[in-house]
Order: sequence, then structure tokens, then C-alpha cells
Amino acid sequence: MKRYRSPITLTITLIAVLFISLSISAQSNKDQKDGNTPLHMLQPDYPTQYGKTTLADIKQVLDRVHQYLEETTPAKLVDKESGAEITDYKNPGTNAIFQKGDYRLISYEWGVTYAGMLLSGQETGDSKFTDYTAKRLQLIADIVPYYQTQSKKDPSLVSPVQSVIHPHALDDAGAMCAAMIKSISAGIKINTRPIIDNYINYITKKEYRLKDGTLARNRPFPNTLWLDDLFMSVPALAQMGKLTGQARYYDEAVKQVLAFAGRMFNKQKGIFMHGWVQDMNPHPEFHWGRANGWALMTIVELLDVLPANHPGRNAVMELLRAHVKGLAALQDGTGFWHQLLDKNDSYLETSCTAIYTYSIARAINRGWLDKTAYGPMVLLAWNAVASKVNDAGQVEGTCVGTGMGFDPAFYYHRPVNKYAAHSYGPLLLAGAEMYSLLKTNKFELNDSAIQFPK
Repeated sequence: MKRYRSPITLTITLIAVLFISLSISAQSNKDQKDGNTPLHMLQPDYPTQYGKTTLADIKQVLDRVHQYLEETTPAKLVDKESGAEITDYKNPGTNAIFQKGDYRLISYEWGVTYAGMLLSGQETGDSKFTDYTAKRLQLIADIVPYYQTQSKKDPSLVSPVQSVIHPHALDDAGAMCAAMIKSISAGIKINTRPIIDNYINYITKKEYRLKDGTLARNRPFPNTLWLDDLFMSVPALAQMGKLTGQARYYDEAVKQVLAFAGRMFNKQKGIFMHGWVQDMNPHPEFHWGRANGWALMTIVELLDVLPANHPGRNAVMELLRAHVKGLAALQDGTGFWHQLLDKNDSYLETSCTAIYTYSIARAINRGWLDKTAYGPMVLLAWNAVASKVNDAGQVEGTCVGTGMGFDPAFYYHRPVNKYAAHSYGPLLLAGAEMYSLLKTNKFELNDSAIQFPK
């Protein structure tokens, strides 16, 4: 006859079993001594995956992000009143808007995303990434001529491509321009050249500058340098040099990088300050993570196309190595970097970590950095970034758009949001470049540590 046990009896029994198990475990751990156990072989409790990364793992992350963005950034025009789709791009009408999605198709963040999709397609061989960019750039190129004509007739007209036709800041021009030139290099046959020329005209002739020609803004104070503006200008200039073969674009790109670095790069720490204001004395330094990312990516993208014999190449290369050395010393044990790089009590931030991952991996792949020194660091960084892609393909832990501040609280408490657009392009770029790195370089565990042997 089966004996009945009350819930109380069962509970007591389970507690007793658990207590015995814990006691045995504790005793077992206690018994592990240097004399009887290879303690160096004990498994650490890493907060981020350590090693074990495969090409398939990277591809799965990229696929998830692509699927999310394909579904939530439709390449369509609709009537803003009726919501009906518009397919006549030669005459879409003045009521047309882009169909609403989670992100804007002509923002600088999406310029980075287009570039990330192109590189993901190139490295993985999966055309869906390339198609993502091609589809949206085609839509933009198709409707710009109509709205250019209408804008001449009515200068007050606000169109879906207003910032494409009439850029008012480097944010409007640089990243989108660079992505369009990269699409040409990728073999995408879309007539974006008139748009490219318009963007470059804004960067070279219309943006405000200091007296020495350094690109600047008049906010929050007159004659202010924003580190972000390096990326909003230089990669487009560099790509234009590659597209046209004209040295003046390379010269201008190098000039801007060195002019910013001369004012904003802290040689002792190996990192940049976010903002510089003419005549501010003393000058507070806040080393914002994402702005340092824009600077690092700018340097890498410039070196990628800068002729080997250009007189400024060595100086730019030295800046790259100094910056990466500085960043390496500040990486958190999780693989991330902090919102304020040299403030370990500021939060861990995804977008800057993704940008550093891409930039450092690309520099390794190009032979500019030693893989034995920086390979483990960048693999850890990628694993950290990948952990922030949720099941829906959204990237979490990203600081929202950020102006310039002169106190720590401003940066410490900037919100994070999964809908912040700034991580998507960098994540795609990082994944693609890590895919390339692991295709050609094998890492191993040596005494439990990741190593990239020569």
C-alpha cells in the first residue's frame, strides 16, 4: 500500500535533500586544494560569453537584426491623409510621406545602417543585406528629382526628402553620402550621384568653419567643435576621393582629422574629449563613449581609402594606434565600455562598444593592429554587443541622441532605449567585420585564456 505524504512532509524532505546537496558541494569545493586539484582549470563565472564564438553565431545575430529592420523600416511612400500606398515615384504628389516605421530612412544613423547592411552582405555572401540598402536608396533616388523640381517652384514645401535636398547640418549629409558612395562600390546601380554631389557641396562649401577651416558649429556656444562631426564629414570626403580620384578630398579629410585631434585628443589618456569651445578656459573634458566611437571609425574609414603615399597617412595611423591603446586600457571586464570612458561608475553602453568592435576588428583585418594584442579584446567586445540583441532583433542598452554637456550628470543620466537608432548600423558593421576576422584567423584557449596566435 502506497504511503501518503503530506505537503509539509514533502517540503521538509526537499529542504533536507537540498541542505545535504549543498553540504556535499561545499565540502567538495573545500576539498579542492592546490595539492589535489588543478585549480587553474576551474571554470570562471564570466558575465559575458568567453570564446566559443563561431561564424554561425555571428550570422544568427545579423539575421535577427536584419529581419527586425526589414519588417519595421518599410521602403514605401503613402498618402499622409488616406494612408494609401503611392507607387508613382515620378509624380508622388505633395501629400506623400514615407510609411511610418520604427526609424527614419534618411537619418545619419540610417546612413550607418545602410553601410552596415552592405558590409554584412559582402562578408557573409547573403544578398538580403545588400538588398535592404539597395531597396531604400532606390526609393530615395527615385523621388528626389520630383521634389527638387517642386521645391524650386515652392521653397516653403516640406518633402519626405527635405534633408536630402536641403541639408542644414553635417548630420544630414555625411553618413548618407558615404553610404551612397559605398553602394556604388558594391555594384548597386542606382543613380545617386546627383545626391552625392549635393551632399559633398554642403560639406565642403556650406558648413560653418573656424578661421583655419576646421568644421564647427555655433551651438551650444559660438565656434564649438563636436567630435561627432568627424564622422559626419570625413568618411564622405574620403569616399569621394576614392570615387573621383581627386586628391583634394583626401587632403581635406586628413586636415579635419588632425585639426580635431590637435584640440581634442588627450595624449595621456589616449581618448578624445566630446566637445571643444574656442576661448573656453579652463576646458572641462568629458570623454563620451559614442563620440570616441565616431572618431575611431572615422580614422579607420579614412585609412581604408587613403593612398599609401599620402603625406598625412603616417600621422593618421599613429593616431589610430594611440586611440586604440587608450581604449584598450578602459574596457570593462564584461567586454563593454562605459558611457563616460574613464568613469567606471557610469553605465555600460552598447553603441560605443559596437563601434569599437567594428573599428578595431577592421584595423586588425587590414594589418594595422596586432591581432595577438587586440584579437582577444575585440572578440570579448563582440560577444558583449551580441548579448544585447534580443529575440525580436532589437539592440538594447543604447544611449539616446546626445548633445554636449559640461557636467558629469548630463552624460551619466542620458536615457537608454532599444529604439535608439545609433546601435543598429554599428552592430551590423561589427558583426560583418568579426565574421571576416574569424574566417581568416583562428583563436584558441591557452591556459583558459583566449589567444590569437600569429
